[in-house]
Amino acid sequence: MFLIDGCVLRLNMLMSGPAVHPVEALPPTTEEAPPRIRMKDIQGMAGTSGALALRICQFVFAAVSLCVMATTSDFPSVTAFRYLVAAVGLQSIWSLSLALADTYALLVRRRYRNTGAVGLFAIGDGTQNTNIFDLGLIRGGND
Repeated sequence: MFLIDGCVLRLNMLMSGPAVHPVEALPPTTEEAPPRIRMKDIQGMAGTSGALALRICQFVFAAVSLCVMATTSDFPSVTAFRYLVAAVGLQSIWSLSLALADTYALLVRRRYRNTGAVGLFAIGDGTQNTNIFDLGLIRGGND
């Protein structure tokens, strides 16, 4: 018992008691577990040859657009254009790094089925594409 400001409180009123329910043991089974179902390989899924081809094309197009933008005459004068060139440069590095990851997955004959890795690829792709789209819209309004 506790005495708080002249009131007597019981300890068991402050805490809930444990509820224990007996669980019956399952009888042992002699049956084998059913085989696990694997995910189907989707075209362009990380770690496939389709993904490698897509990443290489993405890298080539980003590198070509980077070269074209960097060789224009108004590149140093427009701030938004410089940001767009920087974003496309990051896009080409991102595409090249994922192409290398896909090459490694093909060499060891494994697919990316880890949700963390696939989530990282999806977040990175979404971030890069959003940046380039937004900067392209900004650049379009600065003429």
